[in-house]
Amino acid sequence: MTESSTKPFVVVTGASSGIGYELARQFAAHGYDLLVIAEDEGISSAARRLAAEDGIAVESLRADLATWEGNEKVYERIRSMGRPVDAIALNAGVGVSGPFERTDLAAHINLINLNVVSPVHLTHRLLEGMLARRAGRILYTSSIAATAPGPFAATYNASKAFEKSFAEALRNEIKDSGVTVTVLMPGATKTNFFRRAGDPDTKLGASEKDDPADVSRDAYEALMDGKDHVVAGSFKNKVQATVPHVLPDTVTAEMHRKQSEPGSGKKRA
Repeated sequence: MTESSTKPFVVVTGASSGIGYELARQFAAHGYDLLVIAEDEGISSAARRLAAEDGIAVESLRADLATWEGNEKVYERIRSMGRPVDAIALNAGVGVSGPFERTDLAAHINLINLNVVSPVHLTHRLLEGMLARRAGRILYTSSIAATAPGPFAATYNASKAFEKSFAEALRNEIKDSGVTVTVLMPGATKTNFFRRAGDPDTKLGASEKDDPADVSRDAYEALMDGKDHVVAGSFKNKVQATVPHVLPDTVTAEMHRKQSEPGSGKKRA
């Protein structure tokens, strides 16, 4: 990828599979050069598949965004490329499922570092340049989980609520700057998320899920339109995102518990 390219340039984190990969595909299909990032080795093969799109350049980087060093590694790569970032999709994230006191503390801290600290870190590093150019788009992958407490996914729901609140505050701070901030709020989606989070035996884990390609298309269109947020995927997600606005947290927490309690996917209705 050269500094002389006239194509727009996007950075996508968590891009080796799932929503992140499909987001990268959306950008590639619309003529963006890409820097795609993930911790796992699958990011290299993902980049090769994305590079099949005619006329675009794709670079990949393995980095652990749950660490300060990993985020700085991303920032240094972007700086070394010498290109303005036209858009960044901060999509990398992970879940931890199960009773809080029985699940690994290190896994929860890793979740907070990846889902909360990394988006703040990378935004802080890249926002100044966007504001100086009065141009740029930032997409945060939050979740409809951000709208309610999440028993048996306590740190995950809290992390997504943080991300949504942070993005909305930032959007207001920089309004009229030429830089837009959009929050993606998907529901359950067919990715590796539930397996990695350790909750395939929950009702939520066993439920019908949205296609990540559909979710990412909704996200891309909302980002290009400069919308503040988009509840992507099925109509059910829009209903689930609305309910917490009219019911108390104690009620929505109990509703979430019935979907996320370990073993609930095996119980008879």
